[in-house]
Amino acid sequence: MSIKIYNTLSGKKEEFKPIEEGKVRMYVCGPTVYNLIHIGNARPMIVFDTARRYMEYKGYEVNYVSNFTDVDDKIIKKANEEGVNADVISKRYIEECRKDMAGMNVKPATTHPLATQEIDGMIEMIQTLIDNGHAYAAEDGTVYFRTRSFKEYGKLSHKKLEDLQGGMRSLQVSGEEQKEEALDFVLWKPKKEGEPYWESPWCQGRPGWHIECSVMSKKYLGDEIDIHAGGEDLIFPHHENEIAQSESANGRTFAKYWMHNAFLNIDNRKMSKSLGNFFTVRDISEKYDLQVLRFFMLSAHYRSPLNFSDTLMEAAKSGYERIVTSVDNLKYLGKNAARDELNDEEERLLGEAAQYTLKFEAAMEDDFNTADALSAIFELVKFANTNSTPESGRSFIEALKKQITELSDICGLIVDKEAGLLDSDIEALIEERQAARKTKNFARADEIRNELLEKGIVLEDTREGVKWKRA
Repeated sequence: MSIKIYNTLSGKKEEFKPIEEGKVRMYVCGPTVYNLIHIGNARPMIVFDTARRYMEYKGYEVNYVSNFTDVDDKIIKKANEEGVNADVISKRYIEECRKDMAGMNVKPATTHPLATQEIDGMIEMIQTLIDNGHAYAAEDGTVYFRTRSFKEYGKLSHKKLEDLQGGMRSLQVSGEEQKEEALDFVLWKPKKEGEPYWESPWCQGRPGWHIECSVMSKKYLGDEIDIHAGGEDLIFPHHENEIAQSESANGRTFAKYWMHNAFLNIDNRKMSKSLGNFFTVRDISEKYDLQVLRFFMLSAHYRSPLNFSDTLMEAAKSGYERIVTSVDNLKYLGKNAARDELNDEEERLLGEAAQYTLKFEAAMEDDFNTADALSAIFELVKFANTNSTPESGRSFIEALKKQITELSDICGLIVDKEAGLLDSDIEALIEERQAARKTKNFARADEIRNELLEKGIVLEDTREGVKWKRA
């Protein structure tokens, strides 16, 4: 079998064929870091992390890039409210985001680029677009993309340029009269009082949102990538504009496959602060193990709308605990088994159990259908509970436990709670990190911190020393 992906670009499932044999270049739009991430942010983090894990399980080398947008109107507003620089806000919430990602067992990306560290590349791409006639600078230094110059504009969102043009003309706001056409969008904008800014050939200012992802994707993955992913709210205009910029600047297809997850609703209503149904991942962590939140997110297909409620979270908790309990029972039976070797009946049963791995793989290869993949794990759990007894051999029991934990791990679910780092291992790594910091080997110190985060260990540097906890 081969992996099939529903491609938003074509509107159908397609067989996945990487640009380079055995390798996957994948870009996932990350959060704007002005506050704690909410559970809507969590859905793409979890589902595309799971897709990455499955591809790695199938032997692909995945270069997974997910950015932090660390310059934005919301960040600036928050900084002004607190009377601090914008980078104070962004650094604070990047660190908090990393903690929540660790709690959800989302693997750190191969690279987590920051928009503010890639400004030179953005200026370079904007200049390329001006030089080849796809962009122009207005008198005040604002640079716009000439949308009509890209003939395939609308191919991702399946919108017609003429319809968009008419709609945008009626919505044109004051200050945009300098555009050639209403649908042209901003690549660079002049600074306002109290905002961070960078020098450019056009004015002191900062980049538009869309150009950031085009440049970061190009730098860390190349001109053409395999998969670009994000929430369906990004299809238009963000991803549509990324395509226009990237393909106009690079002269290549930007991304072969576009994946988009559907919205998350709260009690069948759109999540919003005004409705009082807005939840951060940190809010959820006060009531549930974040592994339960991960299980809940995977209990529906990523392209299906997902409804969040206390009832459904309780069901997710029960489902997750059912797998953990089965693994705990197998560990107990394994420790107390009277014999090691397999008998003929156990060999037959393990052959039968292999069908559940095949079911799991079939589900994942059908556009990463995690709901059906979890069903295959449940069938395996039921099989293990039925066929493992105090009379079973240790090898038989260990094989079943390994099968359950490996399939769960592909979903990012930690079901063998004792398989993590021992406290002594954690303390040893913290000591090594402290020593690295003293010798100014910050690269190694960051490496250790990220290694611990990946294993669900969150560090906090305090005046009293380093404190840690299991996420």
